[in-house]
Amino acid sequence: MSLRVVIAPDSFKGTCAAADAARALADGWSSARPGDEVILRPMADGGEGTLDAFATAIPDARRMPVRVTGPAGLPIDASWLLLPPGEGTPGGTGVVELASTSGIELLHGDLRGRDASTLGFGQAIRAAVDHGVSRLVLGIGSSASTDGGIGALTALGARFTDAYDLSIPPGAAGLEELVKADLTRLRPAPDVLVLTDVTNPLTGRRGAAAVFGPQKGLDADGVARADAGLVRLAALLDADPDAPGAGAAGGTGFGLLAWGARLAGGAAEIAALTGLPDAIAGADLVITGEGSYDGQSADGKTPAFVTGLARDAGARAAIVAGRIAGDADTAGLEVVSLTALAGSPDAAMADPPRWLREAGTRIAAGADDERKDA
Repeated sequence: MSLRVVIAPDSFKGTCAAADAARALADGWSSARPGDEVILRPMADGGEGTLDAFATAIPDARRMPVRVTGPAGLPIDASWLLLPPGEGTPGGTGVVELASTSGIELLHGDLRGRDASTLGFGQAIRAAVDHGVSRLVLGIGSSASTDGGIGALTALGARFTDAYDLSIPPGAAGLEELVKADLTRLRPAPDVLVLTDVTNPLTGRRGAAAVFGPQKGLDADGVARADAGLVRLAALLDADPDAPGAGAAGGTGFGLLAWGARLAGGAAEIAALTGLPDAIAGADLVITGEGSYDGQSADGKTPAFVTGLARDAGARAAIVAGRIAGDADTAGLEVVSLTALAGSPDAAMADPPRWLREAGTRIAAGADDERKDA
C-alpha cells in the first residue's frame, strides 16, 4: 500500500535552504519507496526561504528579476515572486523577501549596524506595486538594519529630512538627524500582509535596537542612539510603535504599518497561503525539521507548528534536524539527527543534502518496518 507523505521543513540556516532540504528528503524517501505520493511544502516564517516556499507550492508562480541597492549600498540582483490572479486579486499577488534584498546574510559578516538600510527591500516592493499587483505578501525576517523601515518607505516615495531640509543618510545613522517625514508622494498601498514571527515593539527594553541591534553590529552606545532615533521616527509617523511586531526587522514592521500594512505570524500565514493544511489532510506521515531542534523549538517555531497540523490531521510526524538538543520535546515524534548520521557536526554541515537524503531513506525504511509489524 502506498503512503501519502508531506515534507515541510524550515531552512537549515546557513547550510541548506528549505526548498533544497525538502527535495533532498524527498529524494531519500523515493529511493526507498518509489511508489509513494510525496508532496513538497518547504516552510518559512517570513525570513530566508519565503520566496522558495511559495515558488515550490504554487507551480504558476513567476520570479521577476529586479536590481536593487543592497544593505551595504551596492547594487545586487534579486527577484520578487508574482503569484497568479485569484478571487479578489485580479492583478495577482507579489511576494517580496527582505532577506534577499536587504538581509544580513548579504553582508557576508561585514556588519554595518549604523548605515545598513532597507532601501533595496523597498525598491523590490515598488517594482511589484508598479507591476500592478492587487496584494503584497512581505517577508521581513533576517534584516541587516535598524532603520525603522525608512529605507523601504523612501523607495516608495517618502522623504525623510534633517533640520536643513536635506535627505538624511541611510540606516540608523540617519535617524539621528531626522526632523521631518513627508509621505505625500508615497505610493498608495494595495492589500499588504507582512509576515513575521517577531512580536517586539519598536522602542524600549524589548524594542528593535535593544534586542536585535547587537547582532547587527551595534555596540551599547549605538543601541542607545538607534533607539532614540526610532523614538524620533515614532513621533512623526501615524502608526502604533507598541503594536506587536512593530520592532520586527529593525523597525521595518513599524514603517510598513505606517504605509497601511497589517502584520501576521509568518509560519501560519505561509502555511495557509501555500495550502499546507490541505496537503496534510489525509497524509500518513509529515516530515519537518530545522537546523537545531531544541527546547525553544516548541515555542512557536515552524517545526512545532507543522507537527501540530500533523497531529490535528491524525498523521504521524517526524523531525529531521542538524542536531537534536537534550532539552528538546520529542514525545510522539520520530526524530533523526544529521549530526548522528554524519558522525559529527562538521561532517553534517559540510554536506547537508547528502545527510538529508540519508535521513529520508532511514525514515522510509522505518515505514516499511512498521508495515511488516502491523
